[in-house]
Amino acid sequence: MNMINSMRLKTSLLGLLFLFSSALLKAQTIMKTADATLKILVLFNTESGGTYKMAQEIAAGVNRLPGAKAVLKQVPRIKALDKEKEKAFAAIPYASIDELPDYDGIAFGSAVHFGNMSADMRYFLDQSVAIWTARKLEGIPATVFMSAGSGAGREAAILSFWNTLAVHGMLIVPTGIMGTADIDKSIGQGNTAFGASSLASVTGSARPSEGEKHIAALQGYALAKAAKGYQMMRMAVGINQQSNYTTMKTQVIEARLKALNITLPDAPAPVGNYKPFKIVGNQVFINQIALKAGKLEHPGMIEKEVTEEQAKLATRQTLLNVLAVLKQAAGGDLDRVKQAVQLTGFFYTPAGYTKHAILMNEASNLLVEIFGEAGMHTRATVGASSLPMNSAVEIQAVFELDE
Repeated sequence: MNMINSMRLKTSLLGLLFLFSSALLKAQTIMKTADATLKILVLFNTESGGTYKMAQEIAAGVNRLPGAKAVLKQVPRIKALDKEKEKAFAAIPYASIDELPDYDGIAFGSAVHFGNMSADMRYFLDQSVAIWTARKLEGIPATVFMSAGSGAGREAAILSFWNTLAVHGMLIVPTGIMGTADIDKSIGQGNTAFGASSLASVTGSARPSEGEKHIAALQGYALAKAAKGYQMMRMAVGINQQSNYTTMKTQVIEARLKALNITLPDAPAPVGNYKPFKIVGNQVFINQIALKAGKLEHPGMIEKEVTEEQAKLATRQTLLNVLAVLKQAAGGDLDRVKQAVQLTGFFYTPAGYTKHAILMNEASNLLVEIFGEAGMHTRATVGASSLPMNSAVEIQAVFELDE
């Protein structure tokens, strides 16, 4: 008995050692992978150079974190600046709106204009609609710094940035009270809880002051740390779930199906020499009838063997079969469905029947209920003298998938 217990103990210890080693190996792999260079954009707009000086301090703070690299760029100007070539920031390149998603973090800087960002910065961000609709900035850490003449309206100006960044789904990194214990309080300082700023026109000391530069550097360092955490999370997901951050989206359609108390059936198997779906380019082509668990739902001619209410139930079942096949075509992810393109309903009806559209509404309404605007489609309805297996309805559908 003692020998058996001893063997059990050894086996348990070996199992624990294996689990610990496996976890340690994964953690080491994540850490090594996360050592990849962080590319963080410090994007600014300036006229007199105050915001540029703050941008340099933000960049210095970013570069303090091992593996992090700050990239300084300017926002393109609406109107050319007089004698710009003579300015200290003249050699800093202009950014394009399309490059924003290429960075692991972004610091936005501008002069304060009447409690808001500059017109150049506002115009630049207003060009980001395509990036927003594609959700390309979601989760990316962002922070805001500013240069304010007297300091009036600087908090409001930073928050005006936050509105735009929040709509993009960016992770906002504020300054809180970081560094405030270290600065000279005998002079006016531009620090805020939202982001660093400089009181550009306040006399009595050079601007940005040493305190303002200190907080800006801490802010850049905080942004770099947030970006590294974001990078490590993506790496961890890629290792542990064979995925990455961009595919960690909520399963919106599955959640909607659950809310509607809809369970998709198993995709019906072909009963002949054909495929249940065909993908051409990004389009999926599907045909289904009213099968449920291998049996036909409400077979027969509408108005003779099948009531209109039964025909609606058969139409609903047919669409659910279409969606089951669509899910199979989309690799199990209905969120890949970009839009419904076309539904064509065939109904087994007697001559002279005219209510095909009413029956087809059952499929159309359900599709829009599940997919929302993406479920809107063009449609045709056709009366038929017979349908396969005596089905009351057949639906032909075309959908477009995301690439």
